[in-house]
Amino acid sequence: MTTLDDSEFDTELVFDKDGVRLTVEDAVATVTLTNPAKRNAQSPALWRALTEAGRSLPGSVRVVVLRGEGKSFSAGLDRQAFTPEGFDGEPSFLDLARGSDEDLDAEIAEYQEAFTWWRRNDLVSIAVVQGHAIGAGFQLALACDLRIVAEDVQFAMRETSLGLVPDLTGTHPLVSLVGYARALEICATGRFVHAEEAERIGLANIAVPVEELDATVRDLSAALLAAPRAAVNETKALLQGASGRSYEEQRVAERAAQARRLRDLAGVGD
Repeated sequence: MTTLDDSEFDTELVFDKDGVRLTVEDAVATVTLTNPAKRNAQSPALWRALTEAGRSLPGSVRVVVLRGEGKSFSAGLDRQAFTPEGFDGEPSFLDLARGSDEDLDAEIAEYQEAFTWWRRNDLVSIAVVQGHAIGAGFQLALACDLRIVAEDVQFAMRETSLGLVPDLTGTHPLVSLVGYARALEICATGRFVHAEEAERIGLANIAVPVEELDATVRDLSAALLAAPRAAVNETKALLQGASGRSYEEQRVAERAAQARRLRDLAGVGD
């Protein structure tokens, strides 16, 4: 790894390619989208780099911060994907559509891997979102556990306007956060959701002026790191599974998790 100059901490550069940079500073990793000239538009190469970022995290990392350089977090899918030529070295989406159902399903599943690892139980992920978060950009923000947004944020799910559906894992967290009816209205209309509404309906944990984003994410990261890692991991797993369990099943899960914590604190093996 390369050590970057920093006035307070040593930051290690893990990799920087295909529009994605991964750096690690102690227990906090930062994944940055690095193509502000195209408003961090997304491509299959970028998705592979995001997947690699998840696989490249050192075991010491507890918090992952996701950011986008420039004025926009991510304006969504690069429209070049829908041209006959597609991206260099990549099949165009039009070519994929002409393939078999199995091949198309496998390709989309591979794309989705870039969006799945952010909710791992051993991590807490934070999306720091400014400006546009459109389509795939919106879904990438939704892939994270938490969202800090700037007051200029503009979320929108524009897939339906292109004759498509959101397929990058964003529908489940969106419904979980805002409910079915509001999720349907947001997706079907493709309208913008701004900062005040995003915070009010649960899309955003906090909305701040853009100049306060850095300080806010530092404070939140520090607060998340203050509690013992195992306790945070167990709590995250409990909360993630709660919607799929009955009240009684959740009680059982709580007891089992607490028993593990107590045994660990007492130094007693299973």
